Formats: sequence, C-alpha cells, structure tokens
Amino acid sequence: MKTEDFLKILSDSHGVSGYEYKIKDTIISAFDKYSDEIRTDNLGNIIAIKKGTLSNNKDRIKIMLAAHMDEIGLIVTDIEDGGFIRFSTIGGIDPRTLLGQEVIVHGKKNLFGIIGAKPPHLQEEAERNNSVKIEDMSIDLGLDRKDIKNIVQIGDSITIKRELIKLQGNRVTGKALDDRAGVVTLYECIRKLNTINHHPDIYFVSTVQEEVGCRGAATSAYNINPDIGIAIDVGFGSTPELPKEDTLEMGKGPGITLGGNIHPGLREKLVSVAKDYNIPFQLEVDPGPTGTDARAIQITRQGIPTLCISIPLRYMHTSVEVVDLKDIENTAKLLTFFISSISNENLEGLLCY
Repeated sequence: MKTEDFLKILSDSHGVSGYEYKIKDTIISAFDKYSDEIRTDNLGNIIAIKKGTLSNNKDRIKIMLAAHMDEIGLIVTDIEDGGFIRFSTIGGIDPRTLLGQEVIVHGKKNLFGIIGAKPPHLQEEAERNNSVKIEDMSIDLGLDRKDIKNIVQIGDSITIKRELIKLQGNRVTGKALDDRAGVVTLYECIRKLNTINHHPDIYFVSTVQEEVGCRGAATSAYNINPDIGIAIDVGFGSTPELPKEDTLEMGKGPGITLGGNIHPGLREKLVSVAKDYNIPFQLEVDPGPTGTDARAIQITRQGIPTLCISIPLRYMHTSVEVVDLKDIENTAKLLTFFISSISNENLEGLLCY
C-alpha cells in the first residue's frame, strides 16, 4: 500500500480518544503482513513486533516506536427538544474552528449533521465581536428528539466530516494527521526493516489516548520496558504568523527534539545517522516536557532513554491539517537507519551520560 493511500484511509477513519477501537482492525491489517507478532493490550494499544534478524537469544535489544492513533473530537452530552445535540470536547479543540462544520455522530449508526450558527442579521453587536462558546453550540441532524434517541445516546463520539485531499506538490490536507501521519511513518519503517538486517527487536506501538494524557504510551512502555523509546509525533509547521524559532519548515525533513525529555547521547547518534545518510532534518528545541508520548515513555519504570521526532504539520488540531509526504518518507528512513545502527556492542556507550 502506498504512503498516501494508507494516510488517506487513516485520516478518513474515525477514532476519538477512548474510541480508538473503531480503527483497530484497519491498523492491524496493515501491520500484520510485516510483523512477526501483533497484539492489542488491555488499554487498546496495538503492538506490532518485528524481531531482530541479527540478535542472539540472550541479549536482545528492545526499541519501542510510538505514534498515537487517537484524534481530537467531540462527545454527546445531551439531546434536547427539537432534536438538537449538545456536546463537549475530547482533546484540545479551538471552538472557533467548529461553527459551520459538517460532523458525524457515531451512534448505533453514523448520522451526518452540522454545527449551525445564529445568522449575523440576528446577532447583537457583542455577539459579533466574540467567539461562540462550546456550551452555546448544538448539532442539527435533521431529526426530532424521539428519532435521535433511538440511534444516539449520551457518550457517543462525534468527529468532523472531512476527507483527505491532495494539495499542490507533495502536500495533503485532512483531519487527524496528528498523529495518523506518525502511524503511517511506523508502517513505512516496518516495511523498510523487512528488507534489511538489524539487531534490535522493534515494537511498533499505535498508542491510544495521547490527546487526553499520553495514557497508552505509559501503559505500553511499562509492559514492553524497552532499552530505547522513540515517540513519532507532529511539530508546528511554519506559517507567516508563527515565530520561526518555534516552527519546522515543511518538506525539509523531521524535527529532532532537544531538551530535558530527550536522551542526549541518543539524540547525537540520531543526528549523526541523518548526516551519514544525507537525510534532511531540523532541530526542535523543547526545554520541558514535550507533551507527546515521549514524556510518558521517559518516566516509565526506572526511566527509559527517549527520543522524540516531529513531522512538520500546519494548522494543528483543526480539520485541515497539512503534511508533506516527503517528511513522512524521510522520517521513516531516519528511523530505519537509526535502528540498523544500534547493536549490543554500541548500546551501552550510547546510553551513558
């Protein structure tokens, strides 16, 4: 399956934090062909294992690659007279991006609806100058309350109705590219590893509930207890209004994070591999917790040496996120060559402070 095809399947699919089981079979089906073993843990994380081809049975190195499969979304909180659905958010959503959106309410069956707005003709001046609050919004399905309650119940998830489309060049736009682009990167990496020899056993983890607290990364890292953990997520792609020092250029390779969340020896090795193989990369400074799965991995058990790699992405946490397919490809290449560079002979030296 081509990178863009798999990205479209995942972006168009629906799996809000806590409801990722809706895309479980899609991810398992893709990774199963290239894995030696694949399993789902108690929280719903999908763990595809590719065993090292050069490992002995005594000292097997374990590397965990994590990309979260959940997306931000909405949840039904009430069904009012007249057939209007009230809702709240799951994950960090800017309410200003919701008005006028088409949505899908995932009840006993999917129902299409819209988040309407009071016409400007009827708004007071104060209303026109202020954004609408979540509690003042509602979803119109075109049904009355009685019919809705036969299909929808409080607690059902809601997602934005959006399909991945191609922009110019190598860029695409859609919803949930944070972090389904990371899951596709894992997929490209496991495919590449099937063509080369490597020492470590690799655990490709599609994690759950990152957007509400990096929960899946915490439990899966505890279970796997890897020697090295790597989170693959997205970083802020450059746009005119954002400070250059806080962003990543689109199409110029992944961001390699520096900061307290990151093991310095492993980061130096990752940069060295990128240079050796002429893979474009950028540096991303994050002095505190990264807010990604890397944070949860790092502080699991007695502490796990951790890296974070960011795919440049524009318009984060909207339904029109943008990524460059070249950045996904180069991130997968970097991971593959980094993995192939790790062996029992050099691991201890790399992990020393």
